[in-house]
Amino acid sequence: MAELNSRLRQAECKLHYHNGFIQISQDDTVAQEIENPFWRLVADPKWHNVDHDMKEAIDLRDTGGCDPAFYAARSLESTIKIISGEKQLTTGKEKGAANYINNLRGAELIEVWELEALHHFFAKVRNPFGHGPGAAPMPSLTEHQTNWAIENAMIWIKSLVRRM
Repeated sequence: MAELNSRLRQAECKLHYHNGFIQISQDDTVAQEIENPFWRLVADPKWHNVDHDMKEAIDLRDTGGCDPAFYAARSLESTIKIISGEKQLTTGKEKGAANYINNLRGAELIEVWELEALHHFFAKVRNPFGHGPGAAPMPSLTEHQTNWAIENAMIWIKSLVRRM
């Protein structure tokens, strides 16, 4: 895998291989510091849903598909739920991502400011795409906002997994 990725970089073809998929990779620094460590962490079978949703997010982004940030947020939500379950923090009364995030704070796995940042990410990025807008305008993100949402979710996932 490392040799293939090295050859892809040398050929300047902006592709990256990980966990059985070849996807577009625009930024070598992001690939080295965020994407590669992320894919290594989620290669374990217990992170299958995290891996699957993040691949979906990236594929949707790369093909101009609908709501890639939503799938990145789903990936992060799955991570939080897995950690909550493994740490025996899940009560069965959780109604959404916010309750699982609160579980992590209650166990002191995250600080208050991190809880607030995660709540904000779900409220402003995931929720608008996870629920119908009704008569309001259809939510959308720019290309830069979509990349940020995907990379932000990867960074959070890396950080939370390493805290286990």
